Order: sequence, then C-alpha cells, then structure tokens
Amino acid sequence: MDESVSDEATGKHSPKGREERDRNKLTYCVTDVPPWYLCIFLAFQHYLTAFGANISIPLLLSERLCLQHDSLTQGRLINCIFFVSGLITVLQVTLGVRLPILQGGTFSLVTPAMALLSLPEFECPAWTQNASLVNTSSPVFIEVWQSRLQTLQGSIMVASVLQIVVGFSGLIGFLMRFIGPLTIAPTVTLIGFSLYDSAGDKAGSHWGISAMTTALIVLFSQYLCRVPLPVPSYNKVQKLHISRFYIFQIMPILLGIMVSWLVCYLLTIYDVLPSDPDRYGYLARTDVKGNVIGRAAWFNFPYPGQWGVPTVSLAGVFGMMAGIVCSMAESVGDYHSCARLSGAPPPPKHAINRGIGIEGLGSLLAGAFGTGNGTTSFSENIAALGITKVGSRAVILLSGLVMIVLGMLGKIGAIFTTIPTPVIGGMFLIMFGVIGAAGISNLQTTDMNSSRNIFIFGFSMFSALTIPNWILKNPNALQTGVKELDQVLQILLTTHMFIGGFFGCFLDNTIPGTKRERGLLCLEQENTEEAGKSSQVYDLPFGISSRLSSHSWVRYIPFCPWDGDRTATQKYSSQKEFSVGKDFDEAL
Repeated sequence: MDESVSDEATGKHSPKGREERDRNKLTYCVTDVPPWYLCIFLAFQHYLTAFGANISIPLLLSERLCLQHDSLTQGRLINCIFFVSGLITVLQVTLGVRLPILQGGTFSLVTPAMALLSLPEFECPAWTQNASLVNTSSPVFIEVWQSRLQTLQGSIMVASVLQIVVGFSGLIGFLMRFIGPLTIAPTVTLIGFSLYDSAGDKAGSHWGISAMTTALIVLFSQYLCRVPLPVPSYNKVQKLHISRFYIFQIMPILLGIMVSWLVCYLLTIYDVLPSDPDRYGYLARTDVKGNVIGRAAWFNFPYPGQWGVPTVSLAGVFGMMAGIVCSMAESVGDYHSCARLSGAPPPPKHAINRGIGIEGLGSLLAGAFGTGNGTTSFSENIAALGITKVGSRAVILLSGLVMIVLGMLGKIGAIFTTIPTPVIGGMFLIMFGVIGAAGISNLQTTDMNSSRNIFIFGFSMFSALTIPNWILKNPNALQTGVKELDQVLQILLTTHMFIGGFFGCFLDNTIPGTKRERGLLCLEQENTEEAGKSSQVYDLPFGISSRLSSHSWVRYIPFCPWDGDRTATQKYSSQKEFSVGKDFDEAL
C-alpha cells in the first residue's frame, strides 16, 4: 500500500515511492495560490525580470528628450513607467485576459518615438549636449524636454484609441479565425530571436560574469530543480517537522541574479574589476550608477499631466499606430504562450478582446502619466513561467502591486539600477531563448511533415530576419516624398515580428491546406473540450460572470462570456477541477 507524504512547499501530495518529479509538471497552475512567503519572492523575481526592459526604455528616450545630463528626471521617468506598468498589470490580471501576464513598456513604440524626435523641429539645442551648460532647474531647459515629452504623450494617447476599439469591439476576436499556429509561431519566436543583438551587447560587457549568470540559472532550473532543501515547518497536525522546499525549481532566476550580483559586488569592493570607464569589464561593477541612489527622492507619486498638457503630432500618431499594430500581434501570441506555460486552456475570444482592450487602456494611461511609452505583455516574464514552473496569476497580481509601490519609492527602485549590465545580459540569454522556443512550440498542433507548412514557417522566419537587416543597412532606400509615410514604412519593415507574422498569416490563409494540416482542427477540439475550464480561468471576477452570463443579451457584448455556449456537464466538471480558481476569484 502506497504511503503519501505531504510537501508543504508546493502544496502537493505524491506517493512515497515517487521521488522523481516530472520536470514538465507545473508546481503551481494559473488558479493556484502559493504560500504568502513564496508569492513575495516570486513577485520580486518577476519585478527583477521586467526591470531591465522597463528601465532601458526611459534611458533610450532620454537622449532624444535632451535629458542625458538630468539623471533625476530620468529617475522620475523610470518610477513613472514602473508605476503605470504595475497599475495595468493589476487591471489585466483581474479584469483583462486574466492570465499570469505582466504588463510593461513596449519596444514597438520606441522606434516611432525615436523617429518622431529625430525630426528637425525636435532636434536638441547644442547647449543641452554640454553638461557644464545645463541647469536642470532652469525654466528654459524644462520647457525644452517637456515640450518633446508632451508631443510623445499626445501621439501615444491618440494611437491607443485604435487598440481600445479593436479590443473591446471584438474585432481582434474576429481576426483570430485567421490567426493560426503558423501565424503565432513566427511572431512569438521572432520576439525572442530578434533580440540577440541586445542580449549580446549586454552580455559582451563582461562575458565571464554573463556566462556565470547563465550557468547558474541553467544549473538551478534544469539540474537542481528536483533537489529539495530541508526546511523546518509547523502545522497543527504534524507540529514542528522538516518539509521539502524546491527552491531551485521555484526561484532559479532570482537566485542566479542574486549570486552573480553578490560576486560583482565583491569584485568591485576589492577593485578586481577595472575602475576606468574605457576599459573592458567596467560595466560589471556595482558602483557604476551608485550616485543615482543618493540623489533619488524617497517618495514620488506619479499623476496624469505631471509634465504638462499633451500635444498631438500627425506624423507621431501614424508612427505610434504602426507600433500599436505590432504590439497587438505580439500580445495575441503572448496570450497563447502564457496559457501554455501556465497550465491554462487556450484563451477564448472574449478574454483576448478584454486583454487587448485593457492593453489599449494601459497605453492611454501611460501616455497620460507621461512615461513616453505605452504598455504591452512582457515576453520575458512569460519565459520565466516556463523556467520556474510557477504559473499562478496571484504571483503576477502581487508583482503588479510591488511595481506600484516601488514606482512611488524612488530610492528603493534606484537600488536595482546597480544590477551590473553583464548580469542582465546573462539573464537575457536564457529569457529570449525560452521565448523563441515557446513560439516554436505552437507548431506542435500542425503537420510539420507537410511541405506547405515547412515552406510557410521557413519563408516567414527567414524573410523577417533578412528584410529588416537590409533596410537598416540602407536607411535611404525608402524615399516616397512623404515623411509620415516613410516613417511608417521604416517602422513596419524593420520590425521582425511584424514581417514574420504578416507573411505567416497571409500565406497560411491563401495557400490551400486542411484544418488538420494547419493545426486549426486541433485548436477547435481543444477549445471545445476546455470550454468548462475556460469559464473558470477567464471569467470575470467578483461573481460578475455568473450574474451576467445567463442573460441572452450578453452574447452581443464581445468582451463578456456567455453561458449559452457551455453544457451542464462541462460546467460541473470544471467547477470540481477548478474549485481553487473559484476561491481565488472570490478572494479578489
């Protein structure tokens, strides 16, 4: 007779004879709620994972905003983007797509922003390039950078209306019938693989530290993931006893960053790393941005219109709309990847509609608050779900609250700016690789023995790598005589995931092929079988869905679930299997 033992660290029960855990099995699924102490650690891990991307966007824009010599304003922009990201994350997890998906700044809006600020009328005055001539408290200098940021704000806010309409009107749900695995796979794959240059630049600042970070994350997540640590525990039944805590499986990224960060700190205080900024390895020091901590304010509360009244540029609106389109395509792929990695069924149309609509609302709020950017789903954090095997949306909800709090505490947030660049680069080598693999995994429902599918995926991928590379090497090739049109073409044709997704979608919907061959039949069967589960995972919280879904008129609201599509058997089985998710909804 098998004897069961309790594993309090994961809340699971396993037979005594099964010491070998399945590495593909999630520790916590989307509706599970880990213990509070694990939630805190995991929330900070997601915060740290998103930190590199969130902090890099304001730093990239600061030079074009004439702020390269105003570190305090840069710090306020960083706090602002974290505050808004946390706010939208909470909305997305509770009212949006309801997956454990973190919201943050989007690089798809950085390119049009840089193009807009490159126009002659926005060229920075020569005196702003000289640190000795810049008086950051001068009204003249404040007017210089605020006027540019106000134009960014207005353009982003107008362009975000497109995403709000597409989401809440249900248009994105209608378009999903044309977006199959052969569209999602190249789009998501290129999100990761196209970032090799950024990962290489950061890792190349000190390959030794980067390799150590990567090796630690691989060691913790792949080799030691099934090795438990004994920890003292207490409960009313067993009293004081020893439990097994799978720390390496749950927090490999955080552990890898912390260990590498500590090594860099020791190498810095003992002057092993060079102190000359021009020497290789200087960026591995932990005191490179040490002055930011001392100068940052303890408390800073972002609010809409803090930089003044937004203005609108027609060229900026068209450019931002192009970026919004790319962001929506990316997010749809992210929803499917997140569902796959968090143990959730495929997202239904009403959840995708709400998710895209909430992201549009997030970009509107980001523009109003003045981040200089919008919001989108963070692929890096989706990859973290696959590595940590923790897909709980309670963790992401807490991570959103952490970002809101730290977005108001300037000094605490500034501490994390001392994470050395090569440590971030080593983490990116893992993150972006997992994102690419998650994209390729969407092909498992298709027939990859089909020459049709091989052609579509191969051509889409290779074209998406070739065309942007050629245009970046020949920036004057696109000259139509209309500046706004040139900017839009430049943005679209240099965005890898847009080109890959476009070719994948066009070819998949025009080249003859059966539903089974395209992977659509498997998705339809999966959606039907998982309809009951979807009602629990993706339904609105606070009992809203149960009160509305029984009314027939709800079927005409694209972002609300309707009970008419579910059978009583599916609802009964899903209520038993997802009772934990119901308790979580009530707790919200």
